[in-house]
Amino acid sequence: MTATPEQERPGRIMAREIREQPDVLRRLLGTGAARIQDVARQVAARAPRFVLLTARGTSDNAALYAKYLLEIRLGLPCGLASMSTTTAYGARPDLRDVLVITVSQSGGSPDLVASTKAAREAGAITLAVTNNPDSPLAAVSEHHIDIMAGPEKALPATKTYTASLLALYLFVEGLRGADGSAVAAVLPDLAADLIARQDEVRTLASRYRFAGRMVITSRGYGYPTAKEAALKLMETSYIPALSYSGADLLHGPLAMVDNISPVIAVVTDGRGGLALQPVLDRLRGRGADLMVVGPEAQVARASAGFVLPTSGVAEEVQPVLEILPLQLLAYEVTIARGQDPDAPRALAKVTETR
Repeated sequence: MTATPEQERPGRIMAREIREQPDVLRRLLGTGAARIQDVARQVAARAPRFVLLTARGTSDNAALYAKYLLEIRLGLPCGLASMSTTTAYGARPDLRDVLVITVSQSGGSPDLVASTKAAREAGAITLAVTNNPDSPLAAVSEHHIDIMAGPEKALPATKTYTASLLALYLFVEGLRGADGSAVAAVLPDLAADLIARQDEVRTLASRYRFAGRMVITSRGYGYPTAKEAALKLMETSYIPALSYSGADLLHGPLAMVDNISPVIAVVTDGRGGLALQPVLDRLRGRGADLMVVGPEAQVARASAGFVLPTSGVAEEVQPVLEILPLQLLAYEVTIARGQDPDAPRALAKVTETR
C-alpha cells in the first residue's frame, strides 16, 4: 500500500498530538476530575508533612510545576528527589508521613519504579501520575492518577505534558479541599485558539531557523515552562537551548547574552511576571534579541513575541497555555531546518535509566 503525502510528511505525528491537547484537557476535566479528587481526599487524610517529587525529562518539568503549586497553594515544603541515592547508593531514608509523587508518561523506567518501591517500603505515601494505568510504576504505587492523554507516538512529549500539568493542578486543589475544575474550565477552548495561531509561530520560527544557541528564562510558575521549552527545542531541532530562572540568569549567565543569540522570556501574568521585570530590563539593556511569550503589554516591548490570553486566567494555570506556542515553535523551527521532529536522533520513547 502506497503511503499518502500526509503520511510521509515529517513531523505529522507531533503536529497531530499538539492539536489533540484541547480534547485531552476536556477529557481530564470531565471523567478524570472526580477520580483525581478522590485520590486527593485519600492522600489529604494522611496529612503528609513533606513532599518529594520524582521524575525524568519532560515529566521532571511537570514535577517542578507541582513543586510551585504545593509550596505556594498549600505551604508544604517540597524537594525534587535524587533517585541515584536509592538506586545507585542504596540509601533508605525515613519517609514516614512523606508524600512521594512520581510523574512519568510511560511509568516504565526502572529507576522510577525502583525508587518509588523503595519509598513505599520506607513508609512514604506514594502516588504515581502516569499515562499508563497498567504500568509497573502504577503497580508499585499506593495511589495512581491517570492523565488520560491517550497513546503518544511522537518522541517529543506534548499532550502528556499539558495533561500532567492539569492533573497535578487538580490534585493539589483537591488536597486543599477545593475543586479546581471551575478555574481550569477555560483552558481547553483557549488552548484550541492558541494552537489555531500556528501561522504566527511559523513566522517567528523563521527568525530562529539558523540560531546557534538560545536562552529561555522565566520566574515562578513560568520557570517549568522555560525548562520544558528548552528541552523541546534541543530534542527536536538540536539547538543548544539553555533555561534559567530569571534570578539565576542575573547571577552570571547574563554575561553570555548578546544581540545575536535569541532570548525567549516566558512572562506569566502575575507575581512571577512582576519578579521577572528587572531581568527583562537588563536583557533589553544588553540589546538582546528578546522574544516574549505572555501578555500583550510585555510582547509590545520585545523584539518579537506571542501574545497569550491571560485576562481572567489564574496565574497558577497559565503554564498549561504558555507551553503551547513553544511546542509549536520547536516543531516549526525543526521543520524549517529540514529535520523530522517525530524522530529525534539517538532518542527512544521510553528511556530506561537505572
